[in-house]
Amino acid sequence: MTKKYISVLTVFIAIIILAACRVGRDYKQPALVLPERFGDNASSGTSAAGDKAASGTSTAGGGKAPSDTSIAEIPWKNFFADTTLQRLIAAGLSGNYDLQLAVKRIEESSAYLKEAKSAWLPTATLNVSANTTNPSDNSLNGLSLSSFLGTDHIEDYSLNAAVSWEIDVWGKIRRQKEAALASYLETYEGAHAVQTTLVSDIANAYYNMLMLDAQLKVAKNSLSLSDTIVQMIRLQKTAGEVTELGVQQAISQQQTAALLIPQLEQALAIQENSLRILTGELPGTIVRSQQLSTNLMRESLPVGIPANLISKRPDVRAGEMALVAANAKVGVAQGSMYPTLTLTATGGLNAFKASDWFTVPASLFGVAAAGITQPLFQHRQLKTQLEVAKIQREEAVIRFRQLALDAVGEVSNSLVKLDKLKSQQTIASQQVETTQLATRQAQLLFRSGMANYLEVITAQGKYLQAELTQADITRQQLSAGVELYRSLGGGWN
Repeated sequence: MTKKYISVLTVFIAIIILAACRVGRDYKQPALVLPERFGDNASSGTSAAGDKAASGTSTAGGGKAPSDTSIAEIPWKNFFADTTLQRLIAAGLSGNYDLQLAVKRIEESSAYLKEAKSAWLPTATLNVSANTTNPSDNSLNGLSLSSFLGTDHIEDYSLNAAVSWEIDVWGKIRRQKEAALASYLETYEGAHAVQTTLVSDIANAYYNMLMLDAQLKVAKNSLSLSDTIVQMIRLQKTAGEVTELGVQQAISQQQTAALLIPQLEQALAIQENSLRILTGELPGTIVRSQQLSTNLMRESLPVGIPANLISKRPDVRAGEMALVAANAKVGVAQGSMYPTLTLTATGGLNAFKASDWFTVPASLFGVAAAGITQPLFQHRQLKTQLEVAKIQREEAVIRFRQLALDAVGEVSNSLVKLDKLKSQQTIASQQVETTQLATRQAQLLFRSGMANYLEVITAQGKYLQAELTQADITRQQLSAGVELYRSLGGGWN
C-alpha cells in the first residue's frame, strides 16, 4: 500500500474517531414531583420521569383505584353536545386570528427546520468571471508583459464550481438540527395550546350568554309579577286597607325589576359581540335555541393520573420542547469552541484568452483541500455563549416544572369547584322553591289581611335574587367542567 493511500486512510480513521466525541448531552426529562392522583398532597408525590405511582385517578379523593382514562382524550365535538356551541367552536377554529398566528409560527419553524436539515449537505457555488488588467507601462508588471508576452494587458476567463463541506466531527450540526426540530414541535404544541384555550373561551362565553338569557327571562317574569303586586296593593289602597306608602314601595320594587332588564340586555349584547369576535366574525347577534337548563354537566368526568398530564397537555409539552431545544443549543455552543474540519474542492475552466476558454482538456483545472480551523481568541464570545446557553437551559427546566405544577393546580382547582358547586346548586334549587312558595303565600295572606305589603315585597325580592343566583351557579358548573377539560389538555383534537 502506497504512502498516499495510507495517509488518506489515516485521515478517515481520525475523522471517525473524532466523530464519536459528541458535544452536549442527550435530553432526559427532569424529575417532576407530582401527586399520585389529583386531590392528594404534593408531599406524597412521585417523579414523572420514573415509574408511574398509580394507574390513574377518578375524582378528587376517594378510595377508588385510579384509572388512566381522561376526558382530555374526548374530541371537543363529542364533549360538547350543544349543536350551536359546536358550530361556534368550528367557526372559531377556522376564523380566530390568534390561532391563525399560531399556525403561521408553525410554518416559520418548519422553514428553519428544513434549513437545519440541509446543514448536513455541502455548499456549492458556481462562478463565472472575466477580467482584464492594464498595468502601468513603467511598472515591473508592465515591462514584463511587453518584454515576454508582447502585450500591454492581461486577460483572464474563468468558469468554476466550488464545493465546501463541513464535517460534523463534534456533532454540532446534529445538535443544531435537534434544536430546530424541538423548536418546530414547540410551535406545533403551542398551536394546540392556543386551540384548547380558544375552545374553552368560546364555551365559557356561550354558557355566560345562556346565563344572561336565563336571568333576562327571570327579570321579565319578576317585572310581570311586580305589575300584579302593584295592582293588588292599589286595590287595597282604594279599599282603605293600605296607605300610599305601600303603593310607592311596590312601585319601587317594580322599578328595580325593570332596571335589571336593560342592564342584562346590555351585558347580553356585549357578550354576543365578544363571542362573535372570538370566532373571527363581525359583532352581531347569535341565533340559538338552547337554554341554560338544557346544557347539563356530563355525569362522568374522569381525570386520569397526574403523570399522564405531562404528555397530554399541549402547553406543558411545548414547555418540554423548549427545554429540549435549550439542551441542544448547549451542545451547539460547545461545538463552536472546538476545531472545524472543512473539505473544499474547486474545478472548472480557466484561460487567459477568450478563444482558448473552452479548450478541453487544456483549460481544465482542479483544486482540493482540507482545513482545520481552531478558534483561539474571540474576546470571550464563545465561552460567554456557552455559559448563557447553560443558564437558558436551567431557566427552561424551571419553566417546565412551573408549567407542570400549574397544570396540576388547575385540575385540582376545577375538581374542587365542581364538587362545591354541586352542593351550592342543591341549596340554590331549594332556595328557589322556598322563596317561590313564600311569595305565593305572602300574596294569599295579604289578600286575606293576614300579612302586610312589606312581606309581599320582601318575598318577591328574595325570589328574584334566588332565581338569578341559581342561573349563575348553573353557569359556574358548566364553566368548571369546561376548565377541567381544558386543564387536562382537552380541546385540541
